[in-house]
Parts: sequence; structure tokens; C-alpha cells
Amino acid sequence: MRADSKQLSECLEALCQCGCDAVLATIAAMESGQTIPQTEQLNEEERAIVLAELKSIMAVYDGKSCSIS
Repeated sequence: MRADSKQLSECLEALCQCGCDAVLATIAAMESGQTIPQTEQLNEEERAIVLAELKSIMAVYDGKSCSIS
């Protein structure tokens, strides 16, 4: 099954709107195999894409705080 890029974009946008801490928690939860409500409608391939994209987005912070001060 081919990944639906519109659905993936909407999922990523919704997750990122929740804030940095929520994204980090989502990454941790997804890595441990937990189901995330925002990704329930996605197949395994799409969930892997979302996880990789979230990691890529957070990589710009290089482990530093991503809060705006």
C-alpha cells in the first residue's frame, strides 16, 4: 500500500502543533511500540514514515531545549 502524503502531512502537522515536549513524548512512545491516537488510521509503513519525519524535525535541536525564550 502506498503512503498517502496528504494524510501523513496532516498527521505530522497535528503532532507538531502539540509542541516540542509532546513531539518528544510521541517519538518515545512510537519507538516503544505504543499506539498514538494521531497515527491510529495509518498503516505500519506510514507510521514508520511519521516517526522518521518527527525524528528529522527534532534533530535540528540536537538534544537541546526547543523552547522559545
